[in-house]
Amino acid sequence: MVINPNALDLDLPPGTVRVQPSYWYADEPAAPEIWSRLLTAREATGLQPVLLTEKQFPPTGLSGDADDHDPAATLSALWGHVQEIGREEPWAGPAEPGTRTADPDDRAALLADELLTDDKYFTGARAALVPARSSADIVTALGWSGACNFTEAARLASVLRSWEDRFGIRVVGLGPDIMSVSVAAPPRTRGHALAVAREHFAFCPDIVSQGVGSIEEYAEEDVLNRTDWWFWWD
Repeated sequence: MVINPNALDLDLPPGTVRVQPSYWYADEPAAPEIWSRLLTAREATGLQPVLLTEKQFPPTGLSGDADDHDPAATLSALWGHVQEIGREEPWAGPAEPGTRTADPDDRAALLADELLTDDKYFTGARAALVPARSSADIVTALGWSGACNFTEAARLASVLRSWEDRFGIRVVGLGPDIMSVSVAAPPRTRGHALAVAREHFAFCPDIVSQGVGSIEEYAEEDVLNRTDWWFWWD
């Protein structure tokens, strides 16, 4: 059972503790500046903050455990899976870590405010606290199945853990098939951005195949110097 933040002396809006999967969920849509309150709750409870567009993620039984997957091997396997016939390119390996330009939690707070005020997909999103070891593990703790037509959440969580280490990411928003993450150490050169874009394509091919059309364009427009990364799976 998730720790009940309502039973603690925390500055949180009214909320409900849900089960299967277990997490705390605010009863009303979130307002800007909610993230700082969620971080205070994280320090008190160990629960990870996130914005959710759905009240409940039905358990799938397919979440698995990120510990069972090596992120480099996972990216390599996914890269091989998504390569187009006739233009196979060898996997070049993971990108080098970025240099942090901000505190990851501060960057996440900024993105949370942006999502709640300017993004149509997260209009009406609720604040949530999830029992997970890290932000990357939120997807498995929730039993999130947004990428189930592509791969299992545990494999994505293993990559997200690696991005936490290398790029200071936080999973800030989740919807039925979308994910928004903040980035505290974004790539600052075109070469670095291209290496990261290749990881993104392996992680979520729709962002390229249904987006700008090429990894190079995606790297330039959506990775270089960007402090937020978006993913969606059809």
